[in-house]
Amino acid sequence: MVLVLGVSAGAGGARAVLNHTDQPHLPPLDRVHIPRRAGASVAESVLAAIRRMRVAAIARDECVTATVVTCRNEVHGDAIRAAAGPSVTIVDEPLAQLRYLRFTGLLPATESVMLYDLGSSGLTVTHADCRTDTILASQRSTVLSGDGYDALLRWQLARGGVAADRRTTRDHREMLSRARVVTATDADTGERAVVTRSDLAALCEAGLHHSASFVRRMIDDTGVRPGALVLLGGCLRNPALRHAVGRLVDLPVVYDPEPEYVSARGAVLLAARKPARMRMPRLRAGATPDSREPSGPGRRKFLAAVAVTATLGGAVAGLLGTDDRADEKNPPTPAQFIDGSLPAK
Repeated sequence: MVLVLGVSAGAGGARAVLNHTDQPHLPPLDRVHIPRRAGASVAESVLAAIRRMRVAAIARDECVTATVVTCRNEVHGDAIRAAAGPSVTIVDEPLAQLRYLRFTGLLPATESVMLYDLGSSGLTVTHADCRTDTILASQRSTVLSGDGYDALLRWQLARGGVAADRRTTRDHREMLSRARVVTATDADTGERAVVTRSDLAALCEAGLHHSASFVRRMIDDTGVRPGALVLLGGCLRNPALRHAVGRLVDLPVVYDPEPEYVSARGAVLLAARKPARMRMPRLRAGATPDSREPSGPGRRKFLAAVAVTATLGGAVAGLLGTDDRADEKNPPTPAQFIDGSLPAK
């Protein structure tokens, strides 16, 4: 049996999955999550995850024969390639996600899907053609993120008299993925505050509405209605958030029980089978899916073009640039925490 390693790299850190090539569908032999250290590069957490998993392999008297790392953009990929060297293969993250969803049978029999990836630092939405593994469009927003939701939750706890640091607040948010109610306690004063899933959904409501318009705009731009919305990223472990996103976007929802490990598991599959293509072609700016050549190698060559990107609308710019301070009736937006505009007491 051959041992391979799949790693997903993101702004929040790296996740790694170690498994045998003939058992990609089984629980991994080992896994690790290395958060990104403040001020550190993306490559640092990736290399730490790779080292940890290689040590785990040696402890099993085995050796990692192939390592694949998924990246969201070329900047991250170049940094990791420079740090890790030629022994590590870099692949597009959506390609790994589609590969894993297809392997597990979660990928619907539709022409395209929308990959809705909500992580700690922001939301990435990718419209992907399932027939050709082509990116029709991809955009990213930092208006909503796990870090932003943690800040909103910390603000609400403070209103209830409970002070909590970032790590504790994130623990509370993650607990709400498993429990409907969480009681937070101030370590210094003993004050308590109760937080529910509904409370978190209410705090996230503005950002979720923004993301729905984000998706609708992308569908309008490509002119192709996707057959499903694939929910990815650890933030969407929370059932209330998944329900809210599905309701606002109005598409059939696809969800893996461990959405934060889909990319790393897909990387394991790519490492095991070593396909010839590790990059996803992107639809040429101004082209439409129907304008592709019907068959032959020229079709793929035609599709391998520049990525379609678009800036956020005026509403998003207003959120990011706001200087308003929130009062007790108006909680701050995630953007206020991103740019440092904390609510006045």
